[in-house]
Amino acid sequence: MSISLYEKEQLFKLDTKNTSYVIGIVDEEKFLGHVYYGAKLKDHHAGYLMRVNENPFVPSKNNRDRVSFLDSFAMEYPAHGLGDYRESCISIRTMQGNVGLSLNYVSHKITEGKTSFRNLPSSFGSREDCSVLEILCEDKTTGLQAVLQYGVFEDVDVITRSVKVINEGEEPVYLTKVYSACLDMDNKDFEAISLHGSWARERQIQSVPVSHGKYSVESIRGESSHQDHPFMALKTKNATQETGEVYAMHFVYSGNFKVQVQADQFDQVRMVMGIHPTDFAWRLESKEEFQAPEVVMVYSDKGLGQMTRTFHDFYRKHLIRSEYKNKKRPILINNWEATYFDFNTDKLISIAKQASELGIEMLVMDDGWFGNRYDDNRALGDWFVNEEKLKGGLKYLVDEVNKLGMKFGIWFEPEMISPDSDLYREHPDWAIAIPGREASLCRNQYVLDLTRQKVRDYAYECVAKILRSANIEYVKWDMNRQLSDIGSAELPADRMGELYHRYVLAVYEMQERLIQEFPHLLLENCSGGGARFDPGMLYFSPQIWCSDDTDAIERLKIQEGTALIYPLSSMGAHVSDCPNHTVGRVTPFETRGYVALAGTFGYELDVTKIPEEDREMIPEQVAMYHKYNDLVREGDYYRIASYAENHYFDCYGVVSKDKKEALYTFVQVLNRPNYHSRRLQLKGLDPEKVYEIEGEEGTYTGEILMKAGINIQNPWGDFKGKLIHLTEV
Repeated sequence: MSISLYEKEQLFKLDTKNTSYVIGIVDEEKFLGHVYYGAKLKDHHAGYLMRVNENPFVPSKNNRDRVSFLDSFAMEYPAHGLGDYRESCISIRTMQGNVGLSLNYVSHKITEGKTSFRNLPSSFGSREDCSVLEILCEDKTTGLQAVLQYGVFEDVDVITRSVKVINEGEEPVYLTKVYSACLDMDNKDFEAISLHGSWARERQIQSVPVSHGKYSVESIRGESSHQDHPFMALKTKNATQETGEVYAMHFVYSGNFKVQVQADQFDQVRMVMGIHPTDFAWRLESKEEFQAPEVVMVYSDKGLGQMTRTFHDFYRKHLIRSEYKNKKRPILINNWEATYFDFNTDKLISIAKQASELGIEMLVMDDGWFGNRYDDNRALGDWFVNEEKLKGGLKYLVDEVNKLGMKFGIWFEPEMISPDSDLYREHPDWAIAIPGREASLCRNQYVLDLTRQKVRDYAYECVAKILRSANIEYVKWDMNRQLSDIGSAELPADRMGELYHRYVLAVYEMQERLIQEFPHLLLENCSGGGARFDPGMLYFSPQIWCSDDTDAIERLKIQEGTALIYPLSSMGAHVSDCPNHTVGRVTPFETRGYVALAGTFGYELDVTKIPEEDREMIPEQVAMYHKYNDLVREGDYYRIASYAENHYFDCYGVVSKDKKEALYTFVQVLNRPNYHSRRLQLKGLDPEKVYEIEGEEGTYTGEILMKAGINIQNPWGDFKGKLIHLTEV
């Protein structure tokens, strides 16, 4: 049993293979306190860590200092308004306008196995590899209850957290904040790692010291966003890829979020994560419940690398559901950077014909195939085929592509509406907007109010009708702007604070309908590139477009930050044209292939127009993908060197679970005069095994390759790459 209750000590102990998480109940009022999270404990006698016999004492012993107790006790799920002045996890407003909440232990339940939440993406596990603890807490004054939910995934060293709030009172209450998880600890000279960015610069790794005050990473854009990511890790100072402690949280949600670390007056730290409270107010009627999204928590005492591999294993085994998660994805060619809006049936078939001869397996038709869509200023919402472009219709095109032995995929942006569209002219109230205020445009488009059932039914049916009309096996689902002007023509005034969350739930509902009706569909989510690359989306699609920046050198940083927490199989990555359409850089076609190999692998160019020497390399890259993809998709990821840190070169590797095979990718970004080769210590090998390096003579033990390293001759020039393939002798 991975969950134990020690009644005498009033402690819950949650154990995975290598970690323990301990919760305590203290005082007559049954406050729930955080005791310990870290390396696995054999002993459970850890209650002393809650310091209840130190000043300030628990209220039953010294109620004159109740506030002092509340403001210093390591709370498991802190509430707002009664004396804990640190960041709270939950706050309410009653019908009388009062705030304040005290959630105290009532009962608990332990079950084996875990199913997903009903309306939210969340993890799942069998009885053999997961247990669930639910702790019921109650505020006696309001009748509000909170069920603290813990999923213990023993096999992969993960604990998930969430909370379900139930109104057992007689009157409605307004939830004005509902976070999903809290972690109260002593400060270990922590540094906070987060992922920041912008369009075409997503998920750049940043590390800052945790100091007194609050440091937060957040989005109020209606999506998880390009700018910040719903992730934070606290690492001990000087922790490396292999050493040091790491405490990480990752949010399984695709909307507004906040993750914050706070160092308080007593040098304790509190890390919280959940739905962003700005513009959030959920009216919870009597007997109704509110389910908060899930947080994935990982502890590592073997550095960031172990944290990374834990997240990868967890998402591959307990979050991604697609049938594609354990098999190769078809090598696709997308026509966006090849043609933009300027294409027709003949042009697409010419690209497909050339691509099929080179071994590419799927053609994806991107934006511009519908309505009056000749540029990005119009026609979103008018999802009918433009037969001026596609002579003979969509089915004819798909059939012709299929005759070439290729699959066919298509692009949609079903959440959006253009002012210049038949749909908007007929239903202007279907756009999210504030009455009486001119709505803000972004990319000359508005957002559909998917919180309305008839609107999302329309949007879903537009997609489904197209998919039913032809043999379409892949969908790229895009979202090219954030939410603003938050207003709905249907929501009453006292529920307008629910719009952001209801919107996300609506997107989830639509995507769930899609994969249920089309269970063999390969769905790839996208949002202006990587603005909605989050675990919530991963639940519906096994891959997400990593970034609109396809430049191989820019992608080194983007993919490093993404791979810090996501499996390589989830990263949409393509070989694109040069000069690159985002930054104008020219890189070798070979290097572009090496970098794209670390993701799903595909092409984003006009194969009929690229230089002949590049075109001749495509069959080699196709063979490279088929040779290595099983290893890349399923193996353990190791970071060897970071171009983001050293500014000269990048190196990462993937090692099979049985340690019999490894592939390391080396990219020299900038060359510099050096008489000597570059020496790199490899990672992840079995020190006792003997390996050979493909293309070289000799054999090496894993020990010498990891401790002493290998020599890599500096390539002549910039932006040059090399693959190092090892197999056990």
